[in-house]
Amino acid sequence: MKHSIPEEVKAVSTALREAGYEAYLVGGCVRDLLVGREPKDWDVTTNATPEQIQAVFTDSFYENDYGTVGVKTGSPAPVLAIVEVTPYRTESGYSDKRRPDTVEFGVSLEEDLARRDFTINAIALDEAKGHVVDPYEGQKDIKDKLVRAVGDARARFAEDSLRMLRAVRFVAELEFGIDGGTASAIAENSEHLRGVSRERVRDEFSRILESPQPMKALVLAHQLGMLVHVAPDLVRGVGVEQNQAHSYDVFEHLMRTMQHGADKKYGFDVALAGLFHDVSKPETRRWDESRKQWTFHGHDVVGARVTRKALEDLRFSRETIDKVVKLVRWHMFFSDPDQITLSAVRRMITNVGEENIWDLLNLRICDRIGTGRPKEQPFRFRKYKAMVEQALRDPISVKMLNTDGEHIMSTFHVNPGPRIGYILNALLEEVLDDAARNTSDYLDKRTAELLTLPDDDLRKLGEAGKARREAAEDAEVQQILEKHHVC
Repeated sequence: MKHSIPEEVKAVSTALREAGYEAYLVGGCVRDLLVGREPKDWDVTTNATPEQIQAVFTDSFYENDYGTVGVKTGSPAPVLAIVEVTPYRTESGYSDKRRPDTVEFGVSLEEDLARRDFTINAIALDEAKGHVVDPYEGQKDIKDKLVRAVGDARARFAEDSLRMLRAVRFVAELEFGIDGGTASAIAENSEHLRGVSRERVRDEFSRILESPQPMKALVLAHQLGMLVHVAPDLVRGVGVEQNQAHSYDVFEHLMRTMQHGADKKYGFDVALAGLFHDVSKPETRRWDESRKQWTFHGHDVVGARVTRKALEDLRFSRETIDKVVKLVRWHMFFSDPDQITLSAVRRMITNVGEENIWDLLNLRICDRIGTGRPKEQPFRFRKYKAMVEQALRDPISVKMLNTDGEHIMSTFHVNPGPRIGYILNALLEEVLDDAARNTSDYLDKRTAELLTLPDDDLRKLGEAGKARREAAEDAEVQQILEKHHVC
């Protein structure tokens, strides 16, 4: 069995062996190698104590209760800059269902692997010999695409309740299924997630949303009784029917909207906003007897408040909260280009912020797919996107020049009047021909020359410049329309 191991990692293992100690790659990096993914970090385990490890690696640090020594490799690659080396250890007594009360070093590799969470993470590799130590058949579970706890699943989850959420995170990241016994143990113990710090829950929840299959994981988390302890507001949408425009209940609609954001790689904020955008439909739902359907008036406004509270509870950053709340608040923007003006589009951009407008449009795309509609961007929405791009574009005008009317009047001692406008338009035409001319020196020199012209000649140059500006404007707008296929 051959694996692609970076030289920096090999050097750490080799140094330990040359010093007379055992050394194995272990945990997530071995799992990722076997799955065929690029490891995000590298961990080595050894029978050396922390003090003995530091004696081998003088450029290292040790600042924890678990014996993990960070070895500095000098690599410019962040993933290889630090290789973590940890002694074989056993753990016991998880009174807070998070951290072990006692940690014991000096045990065997087999005892060390026995304390790990899932079989796919309980595999060790001697990369020098290509020898794999796999007492819990983790390789078989990788082949079968299965997440299974090491030994007694209930005992593993009693040690650290967050492992239950990690199980569904691996389902999402690796696109695996979950072992029946492991799933049963989660369902029986899911309420213990309430005792886990919200920061740790947030981190696992975030990694689920950043995975290829967040919908699969969160639906599974709900089925196993965990989601109510992560984001209880989402669960309220289960079974809440919508109107004729939707094929799914509120819960499934939220999941599908989020999943489309993941599929399109629109980014974490869009996926999170997709998950919460209709979170308040249950409490705003009213029956409209005249139309014989449900309405959800104000669910965007109420949902923004609920989303803020939910994300604050999960200890998300202020920046993330503010952005996602804006996306939820404005996701119902009116986008019919036949009934709105550019000024209305500019007001929407002001509401959500220029930095967020494209994410808002992507959220609308996800929302549409989440309803069960097959088409992402119908013609009217593409036209609206073209209007947004027009609104964001800096207009072609004399404001682009490195001069202005006040400068001309003060520098050349001329009075206000139409000649100033003619000069600016004439200068703009020259700059449109050659952007290199847009310098103060050139424009001042050319202004002095234009000021010597008679009024009629200067007016003709100015009008020609104005016509050239309008033509350039029309050309840019036409390019935008063609880009969005709405011309």
